[in-house]
Amino acid sequence: MRLLSTSCGDMRGRARVSSTMHFLFLLAAVLSCHGCPDKCLCFSQTVKCQNQELDAIPHSLPANTKSLFVTGNNISRVGVDSFPTRLQMLTDLYLSGNEMESVDAMVFDNLPNLARLDLSNNRIQTFSDRAFPEINKVQLLNLSRSFHNHSFMDVVLSVLYSGNLLQLTGLDLSNNDLVILPDDLFVGLPNLANLSLQNSSILSVQNGTLRAPPLRDLDLRDNSLRDLPFATLAELSLKPALVVRLAGNPWRCDCLFEDTLLWLKNGTQVADAQNLTCAEPKALRRLPLLRVERSQLKCLGDMEGVLETSYVFLGLVLAMIGVIFLLVLYLNRKGIKRWMYNIRDACRDHMEGYHYRYEINSDPRLANLSINSDV
Repeated sequence: MRLLSTSCGDMRGRARVSSTMHFLFLLAAVLSCHGCPDKCLCFSQTVKCQNQELDAIPHSLPANTKSLFVTGNNISRVGVDSFPTRLQMLTDLYLSGNEMESVDAMVFDNLPNLARLDLSNNRIQTFSDRAFPEINKVQLLNLSRSFHNHSFMDVVLSVLYSGNLLQLTGLDLSNNDLVILPDDLFVGLPNLANLSLQNSSILSVQNGTLRAPPLRDLDLRDNSLRDLPFATLAELSLKPALVVRLAGNPWRCDCLFEDTLLWLKNGTQVADAQNLTCAEPKALRRLPLLRVERSQLKCLGDMEGVLETSYVFLGLVLAMIGVIFLLVLYLNRKGIKRWMYNIRDACRDHMEGYHYRYEINSDPRLANLSINSDV
């Protein structure tokens, strides 16, 4: 009987503990849902306010929010008033597709543990270099499809160079109109490992652009690269762990492409080397780069074009000189005619003098007369 009563008591105790835990779990769930903004869904530590035509970020966010999705709305700007209360636990913030134009100063000051920020698919024109606090934990930054004009390149510079993003390891700048990357674009990102520049209209990668960050993954697909300068190849070779993607570029397989071709054939850094093909010249079009021989890299076509252009230019210059010469002759026709008459008369007098002397020398009588007359 004592054993039975003890067993029953244990069972009752366990039931009470189980009921208490269940009650606490329900209470936590209610508290976590408490204060969920209108037009938003809140579950666990995630808040989603998607495609609700919001013009500002909701303020009444649960204090335990870890992931916040405010995407597909009409939020033209975010500033210091966008997050008025401190969200200590927020690590992931997604603000893509809001037609956003301005990111003001101190906008992320109340998000001390922010690690992943998505600002893709916006139209950013101004981005304050003080948007991030001096000490922040941002590791991943997505700015894909956010800068649609290369004139906003200074905006990108201000964000990356002075944005205090010392812990940033991943950066997505794909699908932007960047055209040319400045030399010091990534100097302020000492921990950058993954960089996507896909489809960003890049014409060339300048010397020194990729020297600073310790890159491990570089995506340069679908740009306008024709070759890679020798200095850039040297910088990439100094990062043996780096993986590069280069497909979709219009490679020009001429005599200036030799360094790039040797780098491709002798290295293992290019993950999609098998997919790279020549775009020019016409004779090598669509030929895989790994099958191109050094003897095929010629610039004769270019030289012929240059010579042809030179000949045309020379012909035009000579024709212009001829026209000017004829015009000068026409304008001075009277003076030239008078000058020619004078030359003719002078030549005639000179020839008559020679003729007279010849007649004298040929006739002995006239020759003696000429001698006597001279005496």
